[in-house]
Amino acid sequence: MSGKMCNKIAFFALCTALFSPMALAHPHSFITLVTTVMAENDQLTGLKMQWTMDEITSADLLYDAGDAKPDSPVWKKLAAEVMANVLGQHYFTELWHNGQKVTFNNLPPEYGLARVGHQAVLTFILPLAHPQPLKGQTYQLATFDPTYFVDMSYDHPADASVPKTLASQCKISVKTPQPTEDMQAFALSLDKADAPPEDMELGKQFAQQVTLQCQ
Repeated sequence: MSGKMCNKIAFFALCTALFSPMALAHPHSFITLVTTVMAENDQLTGLKMQWTMDEITSADLLYDAGDAKPDSPVWKKLAAEVMANVLGQHYFTELWHNGQKVTFNNLPPEYGLARVGHQAVLTFILPLAHPQPLKGQTYQLATFDPTYFVDMSYDHPADASVPKTLASQCKISVKTPQPTEDMQAFALSLDKADAPPEDMELGKQFAQQVTLQCQ
C-alpha cells in the first residue's frame, strides 16, 4: 500500500494497521509531544510543536523519503502531505480559555519533517487566529486523536514549556488523566478494524491536560 493510500485514512496511520505487532487494543501508534508556548507583547500568539512518531509509524514516511538529504524536495513534499492531514483535523489540538475554544489559523507559518534516527519528526507552529491576553489568564490545552488509534502524549512534564521571557510570569503543568476501568476495558477491546463512536471522543478521555496559568 502506498503512502498516498495511507494518507487517506489519516497521516498517522501510515499502514501500521498492517504491520503492528498488537492484534488487539487501542492505541496502535504513538506520537511523543513537545510543546512550547509562543508569545509577543504579553499575548499568546501560538504554539511551537514537535511530534516524534514511533518507529513503526515512521517506517512508511522514512521509506518514501529514502536517502533524500534534509533539504531535498522529497522531504518538503512529504511534510506538505502530512501537514495537510494535520490541518484537516484542526491540528488534533484543543485550546480553551474561559470556557471558550480558542480558534486557530489554518495556515501554519512554518513546518517541516525530518528523520531522527529511525523516527520521523514533524515540527510546526500552530498559530492562533487572534492573539490572546496572558496577564492573569488561564488556558487549557490538549492534543489527541479522537479515535484513540494514536496515543499522543508528553513523555515528561517539562516537554510542555514556556519561553524564558515568560518564566517569571507564567507556569505550565501537565496532568495525566485516569480513565475509569470501564473506559480502559473498552479501549482494550477494540481491534485494528474497530473505531469507537465519533461522539464518544475516546481519545479525549485519555488525553493529557496542559494548563498554562499566568499572573
